[in-house]
Amino acid sequence: MPEAASLSRTRLSRLIAEGAVRVDGVIVDNPKARVNEGAEVEITVEEAESSDITPEPIPLEILFEDDDLIVVNKPAGMVVHPAPGSPAGTLVNALLHHFGDDLSGVGGVRRPGIVHRIDKETSGLLVVAKTDAAHHGLADQFAAHSVERHYSALCFGVPDASDPRLRGVRGAAFEPGNILRLTTQLARHRTDRQRQAVLFEGGRHAVTRARVVHSFGEPPAVALIDCWLETGRTHQIRVHMAHAGHGLIGDPVYGGKRKLPARALSADAIAAVQAFDRQALHAATLGFEHPVSGETLRFEAPLPQDMRRLIDRLRTA
Repeated sequence: MPEAASLSRTRLSRLIAEGAVRVDGVIVDNPKARVNEGAEVEITVEEAESSDITPEPIPLEILFEDDDLIVVNKPAGMVVHPAPGSPAGTLVNALLHHFGDDLSGVGGVRRPGIVHRIDKETSGLLVVAKTDAAHHGLADQFAAHSVERHYSALCFGVPDASDPRLRGVRGAAFEPGNILRLTTQLARHRTDRQRQAVLFEGGRHAVTRARVVHSFGEPPAVALIDCWLETGRTHQIRVHMAHAGHGLIGDPVYGGKRKLPARALSADAIAAVQAFDRQALHAATLGFEHPVSGETLRFEAPLPQDMRRLIDRLRTA
């Protein structure tokens, strides 16, 4: 196939099964059929179908858009894709309304190509494909772990190389520059399917790095950290930081409630930490190669207002 056609093996198999492929003028419906050298293959690709997802006029913060992709700054509280528990009000609903007819179709359907996701209560940057070519190119980069992704987070405690406790945490190590590296396997929790669990056999390989940007309290009780991903697994930063004993503030799944020492922070700051009602996690930086033009793109999104307010309270503690 010409590369410009951007037809995946899965899409081609479906087209064969639908009778859309002819070899020397004869319809072939068996994806395993052999093709002789010199045979002429004709593929009929219909216009992309309309999506069954309802477009909704939800405001979007758009940082970049061209004919191939769009980069948005997703607010906390928005689900990326419709699911049984969230059939509407999602980023995809909003994108479909924004795009209108400006979608060439992904997988034969006029829908945005979601190549990565962030949790509902995590804010920050997402890139979405508008075409099959962009979707494949971006997916390849995510699979190769070549996409730059940095997250800002607020965690309990301060992950520092001088902490002897961290030396006993399996999978934890420090790299030059006081960078914490967490290397484990991750898989669904055996009894709670909504959670991920740290493993050292089985599961999927996961590597997270984190460094302290600023600490708050005396002695330090909370840290603003910069996290970046070598791999991209479900809940990776949240479960890894909890495994290290530095769970994220506000995280309802991995222990975002912790008693803070009264002597370290003011009562006002402690109340602000305890009242923070989502995981304090923001996808702050996203860098990748444009899948069509080859241009290097890099985007940054400032901390959302709720995290800025919490940091202001911590600074005045």
